[in-house]
Amino acid sequence: MTTPESKVKAKVKRMLEPFGAKCYRFMPVQMGFGAPALDFYFCFYGYFIAVETKTRGKLLTDRQKHTRQQIEAADGLVFVVDDEASLQFMVGALMKLIPITPWPKKEKS
Repeated sequence: MTTPESKVKAKVKRMLEPFGAKCYRFMPVQMGFGAPALDFYFCFYGYFIAVETKTRGKLLTDRQKHTRQQIEAADGLVFVVDDEASLQFMVGALMKLIPITPWPKKEKS
């Protein structure tokens, strides 16, 4: 069964696919152990980014707010995506992070 939030997650996944290797992403599975997590974490052109997906109009829980604060305190970026407008806002912000000149390639050892 597809939930409204899972539809938002699918849109975020599709949006990230074209970036290929420049966007390493993972979605932690919460089992009640360890630090709390948001829905997506990814490294995008060297930037640490987290995304929490929500059903339209739903707010972050207190635990999610705390996690967001911790990530932002470490200079990471956090986006909350709950509709097409917030997804497009995130896409626009990500596009601004892409360097004008390509990253130098690492020499193979």
